Amino acid sequence: MKLILLGAPGAGKGTQAAVISRELGIPAISTGNILRAAIQEGTPTGMKAKTYMDEGHLVPDEVIIGIIKERLAEPDCAKGFILDGVPRTIAQAEALEAAGIKFDHVVSLEIADATIMERMSGRRVCSKCGASYHIVAVPPKAEGVCDVCGGELVTRKDDKPETVKNRLAVYHRETEPLKDFYRERGVLYPVEDMGPVEATSKAILAILRQDG
Repeated sequence: MKLILLGAPGAGKGTQAAVISRELGIPAISTGNILRAAIQEGTPTGMKAKTYMDEGHLVPDEVIIGIIKERLAEPDCAKGFILDGVPRTIAQAEALEAAGIKFDHVVSLEIADATIMERMSGRRVCSKCGASYHIVAVPPKAEGVCDVCGGELVTRKDDKPETVKNRLAVYHRETEPLKDFYRERGVLYPVEDMGPVEATSKAILAILRQDG
């Protein structure tokens, strides 16, 4: 099963990707995580991407598509995969099609901007291993400390209110048109945010299992 998760920043794509990955036994591929790893390692691609990400702007298509093609060629993607965070534009979607990468389902997580603003203000990530938390929804066992590696939990610059507003504006302008793009191809499945993570996961899995 080849799946894309669409949705605004903070809609819960990463959380849902992890659930679906576990349930269906296919890898969840987050461009954000791949890029952050490149930034942490200080690779040329990573440093190039960092300037865009710090300002909440989109990373250039050629960087994104190159990373994705390399990742999808790995053996664990043979039975399917979940893409989280790409494509973000019509141009990226067309580039993926041109590269022969097709999708069975495009699940769009529908959620209000005001809910996202509230949600992202509580996000924390581990400065060492990148594990994600939320001070209300998914708190760490000890405040400010990662359960996985004991690293310090921090607020990423792209989760700060000014950057979130900018990212939402970019999403509505650049990424939301993808819903029509994939609707025309007959693979779009909108899912309303249910509040609890489990309820939203159940709705997504019901669609995938019924259709798949």
